[in-house]
Amino acid sequence: MAGRRKAGEGSIIQRRDGRWEGRVVVGYDEKNLPQTKNVLTKTKRECEEKLERLKESLGKRTPNITPGMPFGDWIDRWYRIFCQPSLRDNTRGAYENHIYKHIIPALGATPLNKLTQTALEDFYAELKVNGRCIRRETYGDGLSDRSVRACHACIRAALEKAVELKLLPVNPAKECRLPHKREKEACVLSPTEMQRLLIQAKAEGLYELFLLDLSTGLRRGELLGLRWEDVNFDTGALTIRRQVRFVKGELKISPPKTAAANRTVLLPPPLIEVLRAYRQTINSVWLFPSPVKTEDAPRDPTAVRKRLSQILERAGCKHVRFHDLRHTFATMSLGYGMDIKTLASTLGHASAETTLNIYSHVTDEMRRSAAEKIDRAMGGPDADTVCVAPVSPQKKPFTAKPGKIRRRGTGCVSRISDTTWEGRYSPRLPDGRRDQHVVYAHSEEECERLLAEMIREVKEQRAAQKLGG
Repeated sequence: MAGRRKAGEGSIIQRRDGRWEGRVVVGYDEKNLPQTKNVLTKTKRECEEKLERLKESLGKRTPNITPGMPFGDWIDRWYRIFCQPSLRDNTRGAYENHIYKHIIPALGATPLNKLTQTALEDFYAELKVNGRCIRRETYGDGLSDRSVRACHACIRAALEKAVELKLLPVNPAKECRLPHKREKEACVLSPTEMQRLLIQAKAEGLYELFLLDLSTGLRRGELLGLRWEDVNFDTGALTIRRQVRFVKGELKISPPKTAAANRTVLLPPPLIEVLRAYRQTINSVWLFPSPVKTEDAPRDPTAVRKRLSQILERAGCKHVRFHDLRHTFATMSLGYGMDIKTLASTLGHASAETTLNIYSHVTDEMRRSAAEKIDRAMGGPDADTVCVAPVSPQKKPFTAKPGKIRRRGTGCVSRISDTTWEGRYSPRLPDGRRDQHVVYAHSEEECERLLAEMIREVKEQRAAQKLGG
């Protein structure tokens, strides 16, 4: 019996017309179906020779698949053939960053069958200490625990495929010790901070955007992807059908990432009336159209994030991420008695278990409160009364602060985390494109100083180029 050809060598068969056909897989399409190239000859030997020449001409696209092949070749092949076709653009960028900037430079030359658990753990330890490629002055030399775990996930999946194809007996990445998984604690706004945020947002023309998000917990991309056709003013139903994403310098409209994210949310009547009045002021198919683009397009998610940072600062609220508005809605909903199943459906989670995992601290407090109420009820009328702290006197009502209008050509400064500020200067090039320049600092004052220096240097360089031209 003829021996079975190894994975990656291609297949050779004799056709009904007597000719021999050699075929090799060169990739997979978007549906994960194989894409092949073939050769036809009169004899089997000639077919084998011609198939080898075809594989050589394809170069790195079809490396020899053997247990001793370089791990860099294997993980590259795993990504292109088994992984990439099923990923979205943003996710592809993250995978490619982990694989081609971190994994292959460090482990690419190691033979696949010589990769050990010790070598992988040493690699992860090095990433923690000296793995960052850019912005070291802002974020330090090492990668975050989350990034290290993401690199491990790519390696483990690639090696698992190698085990499946009988290239390895066991997966050396399975028992690796990893940095602890530290979920970032959800930071929510208090009722007073929500009021201040909405008052300031109204003064800056973004009241409806933040009110709708705090009332529904939509993701940022889902919120900005809403069209007026998605709002039923008669029933109050809001349908989420699409999301807006910023990919490689341009906005992209796509369906929600999961089936559960395609959902309908019911809006309260007061919010419907706010949107009805707001619609009279908008001449666009989008609920929140771009204020700067000439064509009818949604707002830029990055610009909305920066506006939130500015509004929070002017309103005197703590700095939170845009996604924390979603956490605020969920926490508030649980506090008012919404059940987990309903909340999971509203948030677009695939299961109630996901919601429980994220908001376990809230549900724990609810259970404790319920236990105390039950205990007091069982104690009867003679039970100890609960002391309530006296209500503080009403503070002076908050009024919105006017936003600073920067002079043209001075760039912009925004807060991107609790300890990091970003300065951005984007002059237009002669062809109309933006020339992006960015600086980072740990305080607003330092960021303003670095931004001014950077703008001066850019202007001097452009002036020198004009003189030289």
